[in-house]
Amino acid sequence: MSDNTIIQFDQVTKKFDDAIVLDSVSFKIERGKFYTLLGPSGCGKTTILRLIAGFTEPSSGSIYFDGKVINDVPANKRQVNTVFQDYALFPHLNVFENVAFGLKIKKMKKAVIGEKVKEALKFVNLEGYENREINEMSGGQRQRVAIARAIVNEPEVILLDEPLSALDLKLRTEMQYELRELQQRLGITFIFVTHDQEEALAMSDEIFVLNHGIIQQSGTPTDIYDEPINRFVADFIGESNITAGVMIEDYKVSFAGKEFICVDRGLNSNEPIEIVIRPEDLAITVRDEGKLRVRVDSQLFRGVHYEICCYDEFENEWLVHSTKKATVGEEIGLTFDSEAIHVMRFNESEEEFDKRLEAYVEKDHAN
Repeated sequence: MSDNTIIQFDQVTKKFDDAIVLDSVSFKIERGKFYTLLGPSGCGKTTILRLIAGFTEPSSGSIYFDGKVINDVPANKRQVNTVFQDYALFPHLNVFENVAFGLKIKKMKKAVIGEKVKEALKFVNLEGYENREINEMSGGQRQRVAIARAIVNEPEVILLDEPLSALDLKLRTEMQYELRELQQRLGITFIFVTHDQEEALAMSDEIFVLNHGIIQQSGTPTDIYDEPINRFVADFIGESNITAGVMIEDYKVSFAGKEFICVDRGLNSNEPIEIVIRPEDLAITVRDEGKLRVRVDSQLFRGVHYEICCYDEFENEWLVHSTKKATVGEEIGLTFDSEAIHVMRFNESEEEFDKRLEAYVEKDHAN
């Protein structure tokens, strides 16, 4: 374990009765970074948070904190604090009393408590709110109180369980900036749980994408978005055009009945693959100048761009984000750079691949 690693999961499995919620999960968390656990409901992300916090124990495997196994360490003995989805504030206590609660439990001196609470509220821009009642606070202010209560105990890790989910879109965006800036100012580790892909991409140093209790991929937001490892990640992170193809050789692929140059290599010749091209990487041109010829099926205006749904001659669907307006029913061309083509291995049997390849050949000859 490196000196900078603060938390490590080693083959951790968690079962509830016969249901496996986490399946032999291993990963490392480094100090001072903003991590996000991202995935759909029931994928295991909140279970990881609860295991770190000590609210539940692993069925097997080991959890390390600062190089020591903490499987049996109770929650109140761990150097972590949790900000819950509903903030879990005490409605009968004012702001000062909520933030000071943990310090009073530790029986700190009154003067020390006052100084620490004042400093924590200053960090979250709530100076002067000490005597405010919780029911008089907005959603964003309540979240800041919950964060102040977490940081006042000077934990090494703060766990955040979807704390922005109850906020409206504008406030949620504002709080994303505030949380990220707060983490950088504090310099401590944040582990954030969300199912919102845009939120994860905007805030994180590193993202763990989970599905069915398994970490599908981990990496920086750029890695996850530009180089998805499989169909689930490509489909879950942002919007994607995913179509079947063949890896002809290094730097050359075939899909939609044509061959294209790409920047990927390392797969076998004639290996079945899936192609990912992001909607923003497709540009509209005249029909005969396009790398793909498509028919416009529908169009929606999204404010900063048009979302255009098209189909090629093989009935592959292509989603395009463009500042240019198209006309439903017209035939247009789509063009893209070789760097826009991302290649993933295709998870299908040889029999399924042979059938798909045969269908492509028949369709190509028919045209």
